[in-house]
This record gives sequence, structure tokens and C-alpha cells, in this order.
Amino acid sequence: MKNTVVVYIAMSFDGYIATNDDDISFLDAVAIEGEDYGYNAFMESVSTVILGNKTYQKVASMGIEFPYPMDKQVYVLSSQNKGSKKNITYWNDSLSSLLQRINNEQSDGVIFVDGGSAVVRSFLEEGFVDKIIVSIIPILLGDGKKLFQSGIPSKKLSLVQSKSFPSGLVQVEYDVEKG
Repeated sequence: MKNTVVVYIAMSFDGYIATNDDDISFLDAVAIEGEDYGYNAFMESVSTVILGNKTYQKVASMGIEFPYPMDKQVYVLSSQNKGSKKNITYWNDSLSSLLQRINNEQSDGVIFVDGGSAVVRSFLEEGFVDKIIVSIIPILLGDGKKLFQSGIPSKKLSLVQSKSFPSGLVQVEYDVEKG
């Protein structure tokens, strides 16, 4: 078997994952103590996390504990940084070679793709995404960094499930049809 590649991300109702200056504080609009919107259960299924360098740098600069468990392998896509530290490896080769490496090390797991939008676009362009889970935050930002950049390839999606929460957050899960 092969790993399942899942884009799991949050966006504003109008489709932004951050403001133009990379502010993601709009996520606080749905922060409720004890409610993780399924994140912990999802992370239990994850074996590997892949994220872009800007996303990694943003998370690292927030002064919080690294949000990915230390038992997960994390790949940061970066053309500048090289090497690895703890469970984090900088990757500057192709996405196909990265997925081949991950599939050779472990199969039948979940690969969590966690932004930014250029990373999501690259995975969609290569046809590597199996599932998309988006948490829609009930706020209109009006401008910012779109989750789906212009020019992404056309993909048919099949609804797996949708959930709504008292905070107003709606989470949708789709399988991405191949071909």
C-alpha cells in the first residue's frame, strides 16, 4: 500500500489562509478550550508532516511549542536550508523523490501537507493529493493569501463528510479523484 496524502488546513470563509503580512490570528475566532475540531485524532493517524519553509518559519516564530508531535517525521520544503535536526529534515529535491523516500520508509500511513498555498498548489499540480480537509473559519478577511492559487489544475472532488460546530466552524472533507 501507499501512504495517503492529505491537505489539512484552515481558511477564512472567503478563502484566505493568512493576511498579506502572514497574520493568522483570525483562527482565534473559533478557539474554544477543549475543542480541537478533530486535530488530535487526525494527528494520531499521521506518520509524516510536509510544510513549506515560510509556514515552518511562521510557526517557529510564534513562541509556542512546536505543534507537531516529536514522533512524527517533518519535512520542510526549502531551497535555502539543508540538513536536519531532531525530527525535522529540510528537503530541496523534487516532491516525487520525497514521496518515494517516505513510501520506502513507511507505507499505509498519512502524509499531512500543511501549507502554504504554494506547497498545496505543487502537490495538486503533481497529482499527489488524495484528500483535502478544510476547516472554514466564520470570518471574512477581504484580502490575504488564498488557499488555492490561480491556475491550480481542475480536480473533481467527492464529499466524504462535513461537520459543523457551535463556534460556526465548518469542516469539509473531500477525496480527490485521480486522473
